[in-house]
Amino acid sequence: MSIPRARLLDLMRARCELFATTFNPEGLRTGNKILRQRLKGPALASYYPRKRVTFGQFQKAFAPLELEVEDEKEQDRLEHIAALKARGKGAPKKRKEQQKNKKK
Repeated sequence: MSIPRARLLDLMRARCELFATTFNPEGLRTGNKILRQRLKGPALASYYPRKRVTFGQFQKAFAPLELEVEDEKEQDRLEHIAALKARGKGAPKKRKEQQKNKKK
């Protein structure tokens, strides 16, 4: 003695209403599995540390007060580049032809 399909579908429909699930008798892919999952955005955002203030931002903040703030890392970088150029190991100069083509 088998139970008619219509009656089984009615039972499935009632069960889905009762347990707040999606009624899908054909078993089609609906994406509910993904939509039910917790959102990952807040977890990913809290994983990375907050951005810190850079030295350039610090200088811009105090620019209206006309305070001179020296960046030691930048000074060291410029001294290193000057030493390389003095030995002939610096970056080559840009070609003027390329600059003219970019302007056009």
